[in-house]
Amino acid sequence: MTDPRYQKLATLLVEYSTQLKDGDRALLDMIDVPDEFTIQLVRAVRGAGAIPLVEVRHTRVNRELLRDTDEKHASLVRDVELARMKKMQAYIAIRGAANANENADVPSEQMALYSRLTRPVLNYRVNKTRWCVLRWPSPSMAQGAGMSTEAFEDLFFDVCTMDYRKMARAMAPLEERMKQADKVSIQGPGTELSFSIKGIGAKMCKGDRNIPDGEVFSCPVKDSINGHIQFNTPTLYSGSKFENVYLEFKDGKIVEARSNNTRRLNEILNTDPGARYVGEFSLGFNPYILNPMCDILFDEKIAGSLHLTPGQAYEECNNGNRSAVHWDMVLIQRPEWGGGEIRFDGELIRKDGLFVPKDLKGLNPENLRLD
Repeated sequence: MTDPRYQKLATLLVEYSTQLKDGDRALLDMIDVPDEFTIQLVRAVRGAGAIPLVEVRHTRVNRELLRDTDEKHASLVRDVELARMKKMQAYIAIRGAANANENADVPSEQMALYSRLTRPVLNYRVNKTRWCVLRWPSPSMAQGAGMSTEAFEDLFFDVCTMDYRKMARAMAPLEERMKQADKVSIQGPGTELSFSIKGIGAKMCKGDRNIPDGEVFSCPVKDSINGHIQFNTPTLYSGSKFENVYLEFKDGKIVEARSNNTRRLNEILNTDPGARYVGEFSLGFNPYILNPMCDILFDEKIAGSLHLTPGQAYEECNNGNRSAVHWDMVLIQRPEWGGGEIRFDGELIRKDGLFVPKDLKGLNPENLRLD
């Protein structure tokens, strides 16, 4: 018997997240996902009158392809996948993995080359299709969250099928404030950072791009960041885990970077010139996500968090930075994580993870949770 939550999630992805309609072509990119869910998603796509195209991948096979990739291989992948993507109106990716560190032994040079050469596929998908990306709950993810597999699956479906329409209404005032703001300052343990977001714009993420969702993002003016930030959540990038990441900025550029793996951290930041500049600044507030699990689609939405992103800027909020890297690094500012403050043009916006202005209090956990 198919889990009834599969149909609920598939319906959300088709009807709300990508808003498929009659005649749309949708690429379903399924990585280590149970066939039962893939079938439910295909049925939901067809139920909307759209045309599904399914790609089935496996992380262990992908690792083998990446280990010895070269310019000819990566260029071929780019050309084939870009040609396919250009025929799509929508893209849904569901990414599972039995081992979150599967790519840990892929050489940095191969990862950087592959990311750089295949970047046009990602850029086209992000900018030209209606897309949604999410993880699939696995024992590996449950372990990262410090939970049993069953308990994590329950959390996953609660988070992924929450009332995103209600959240969208609550985040509209924050999006407007970020569009109007100039100076942003962030203070907390080990953190003293300032930058401008003037003229960049803002975008609310309400379940129509990533699931789980719950953030509003902007982007710093490229050369405006000065100061330092100490991230307090682990981060997984290119198959390697990093903890206690510290970044120091001067006129927008990362001039010092340290972590438990400083060498690999700097290898990634040296992928290209844009990797040492920031392409995103965002505030997260999903009320069901409280603790990091080394999965960025969850961690960047943690209630009371913010993230800065070395690398590529999104088209919607663009400071001109270009890079093969896009690395969200998360700082939680709730009291049990050390607290902290965020100000826009001197006004206190969030203190210790809770929004302070009256028009933003709808984003605090007690007002977003259904229970």
